[in-house]
Amino acid sequence: MSMASGAGGAAEGRREQLLDAADRVIRRDGPGASMNAIAAEAGITKPILYRHFADKHGLYQALAERHMAGLLASVRAALALPLERRDLVEAVLDTYLAAIEARPQVYRFLTHPEAGDGLGPGGPLAPALQRIADEIADAVRLQVDLGAEAGLLSETWGRGITGMVLATGDWWLEQRPCSREEMVRALADLLWGRLAAAGSRPVAASDVRTGSDPAQPGPTP
Repeated sequence: MSMASGAGGAAEGRREQLLDAADRVIRRDGPGASMNAIAAEAGITKPILYRHFADKHGLYQALAERHMAGLLASVRAALALPLERRDLVEAVLDTYLAAIEARPQVYRFLTHPEAGDGLGPGGPLAPALQRIADEIADAVRLQVDLGAEAGLLSETWGRGITGMVLATGDWWLEQRPCSREEMVRALADLLWGRLAAAGSRPVAASDVRTGSDPAQPGPTP
């Protein structure tokens, strides 16, 4: 191993330790977690923390990549389950709600930045949410017969479902109006009418979307 690769590995290991410290502070303080508190938790000064992440936006991005990689892998696994269509819809919905329920403070930190951070709600999550929308669009296109407008409808549904679940999950996590199981059923009922009316189609190898990056396993939010 060269000195350069050894130094790179050490830097990456230190970066992961700093992200672990950030996770601990965020679980304690929620969206108000500060760079000062994270630096103190890690036992370093804020300037040293900035050497690794440049600014708070860089920290947001690193945490989003860490947590959303696991969520994306879980959504892909749910979409691949050998279930009846209604059960599959509920499994995917439950996967997302279970993930944000497991680490609510991390979710709030990533989706509701403090005022003045220069980040729009959900900003750090945008790339991962785009990939989730693509996965759902693929699943719809491959499994559901939507006729001549299959391309348009599958892409529309992928993005519409992702946005709907993101907004509803945010409200549900904050208000807790019902159990997770009840929320899953309510969302599935809303989606089910058009899905139930459409036929199924066989999957061909040539149908698989090209250019998708495979998800790397990681912690779920």
